[in-house]
Amino acid sequence: MTDPDLLATTFVGIDFETLNPGGRRPEPIEIAAVAGKLTAEGSWQEDGRFERFIRPPVDVSFTSFDTAQTGITAAMIQQADGAAVTLAALEELFAHPPYVLFAHNAPYEAGLIYDQEAACPVLARLPMLDTVRLARTVYPDLPRHRLDDVLSHLGMPPPVGRHRAMPDVLATCAVFARMVTDGARAGRWSTLTDLHRVAGIEPKALRDDARAAAPQQDSLF
Repeated sequence: MTDPDLLATTFVGIDFETLNPGGRRPEPIEIAAVAGKLTAEGSWQEDGRFERFIRPPVDVSFTSFDTAQTGITAAMIQQADGAAVTLAALEELFAHPPYVLFAHNAPYEAGLIYDQEAACPVLARLPMLDTVRLARTVYPDLPRHRLDDVLSHLGMPPPVGRHRAMPDVLATCAVFARMVTDGARAGRWSTLTDLHRVAGIEPKALRDDARAAAPQQDSLF
C-alpha cells in the first residue's frame, strides 16, 4: 500500500455498548476508541486509546439481561458522565485531522454519535468506514460477516471480554488492518478514496448541513 493519503490518515476504531429500551433510541453505556495508522506493509500502529463508561438517562432501566450481555452492572456506571459530556471529551482528541472513523456495523455507531451531535459536532462530521462492508467485499464467500465470523475466518480468537467496548474495538482494529491489506493484495482497492467508495458511511450531520444550505444556495440565483 503506497497511497500517501491512506498512510497519512489516522484511523479511529470506535465501539459502543448500549441499552435498548423499548420504543426509543438505544442509550450508550460504554464507549471505546482506538486510534492508529496503517503502514505500507499493512500492520496497525496504535496511537492512543479512549475508554469511558456512560451513565444513561434516569428514565432508562438497567436489567439483568443487559448485565448478562455485556458484564456491565448498574453500579459500574453510577458515577459516570452522561453521553453528551463523554462524547465532548472524545471530541477534544480530534484537533489535528485527517481522521477517519471505522466500526463493525458502522451505521449503528454513526447513529449513536449523531444523537449527541450538539456536543460533538466535529466527531459527528468525520468520515466513517463500515468494516462489515469491507468484509463483504474482500471475503464474499463467507455466509455471514459478523465480527465473530470474520475473526474465525482469519484465525483470530475472539477477545477476552467480548461484548465490552475496548475488547471489541481492539478486535475490530485487528480485523480492519488485515482486511485492508488482503483487499489491496486482491486488487479490491489501493487508495483511501477506494476504501470510502467501498465502505464509506456519509455522516448524517453532513446531510443535514447540505439540506440547510440548499435554500440559501437557491436564493442566490
